[in-house]
Amino acid sequence: MEAEGSDGWDFLDWVGSDTSACVFRLLDDPADLARAAAVSRSWRRFVAENEFCKSLCLRMCPEVANFTRAVEVSRSPPPPAAAHDSESSHDAELRGRERDHRIYSYLAGALASGKPSVDCILHCIGASSTDNFPDESIENTLEPLDRVNHRPSYWSSGGQDDPDVPESLTYRLNSDLCIIREIRIQPFKAYFQHGHPIYSSKAVRIRTGHSKLPPGSESFVTHEDENKRVIADENYVWTYTSPEFPMVQENVLQSFKLPRPVLCIGGVVKIELLGRIQKQATDDRYYICVCHAQVFGRSLSPVFMVDISDPAGYSILKYLPAVRNLCAEDIIPDDAEDSLEWHSLVARYRQMKHLAMMNVLLGPVQFMDEEDVGAIQFMAEEDVGAIQFMAEEDNGGVSDDDPLV
Repeated sequence: MEAEGSDGWDFLDWVGSDTSACVFRLLDDPADLARAAAVSRSWRRFVAENEFCKSLCLRMCPEVANFTRAVEVSRSPPPPAAAHDSESSHDAELRGRERDHRIYSYLAGALASGKPSVDCILHCIGASSTDNFPDESIENTLEPLDRVNHRPSYWSSGGQDDPDVPESLTYRLNSDLCIIREIRIQPFKAYFQHGHPIYSSKAVRIRTGHSKLPPGSESFVTHEDENKRVIADENYVWTYTSPEFPMVQENVLQSFKLPRPVLCIGGVVKIELLGRIQKQATDDRYYICVCHAQVFGRSLSPVFMVDISDPAGYSILKYLPAVRNLCAEDIIPDDAEDSLEWHSLVARYRQMKHLAMMNVLLGPVQFMDEEDVGAIQFMAEEDVGAIQFMAEEDNGGVSDDDPLV
């Protein structure tokens, strides 16, 4: 296995490309592929041309198939198109393969990272129904306790005569690209009712995907119908649906671990609560109540971002390698020398980070009118100093890779 340029033999030449490809496809650790690509120029070219890193990403997270292409975004503006006019189609293809290898190699490493998971919920989008709004709003599920200020804190569905009617809770995550490993839900125990009934569901199912609505359409729950028009399934593309997990009728935080890590492309998680168990004595109808919900995983932003513009749900993976070497002072000021695409992606990330920091500062946002929403947005844009200070103390669920923390 001599390096290129020596007098020894090369494993790839000795066993042939087909057998070599079979061997390389058996590698299931991104670090092994990275080491193989570092052996020599011929090995790196072989790894890049056969897209082994992309194939590994697909095996780890099949949702990667939703990326139609991958783009490397530099901070400086791209060179003029004339710079590549003299390039042959073969050279352009090799350059593209090398770029994809670089991007998917880093993505595979991010997918396989052993960094600890955190609660990734940024804010609520809406619930399928609510019994008493806003007192029993979905916003209460962001509180870690079932009592706040000596009052019960929980979400309650509307009552149903049919125990098979499902419910759902939809949340926005703190990044458009997250690795999700686990969902935690705590059914509510009505300690103020006779017998202290627990209003759990029979089973739980999780969907992940993205919204087809314009950005900002589901920022906060501001309507009495709890954004029912926003949470309608026709407004979303679901790229993953989990198996059903049975739920026990106990007032404890129950963990539902996904069969494998799931790449949530678009930052939306829908928790489906399937089947009802408990009737309310006063009206003899079935209800589901949840006092706390968590979505555990890791954000891949800002190193990886996503552009979703295809109505069918296909997307473009954006890789920002320069973010790794930046600090807060490098990102927050607007630099006229930066590329427009860099500005756009960083602005998107900053907006979501600001909202996450506001959750740390103010706690879960309760029912708001339009003036409240405007005030929150103003604070997210203007009070950068306070947010940066909080970022030093508590990352609010933002990824450890975040250079702003």
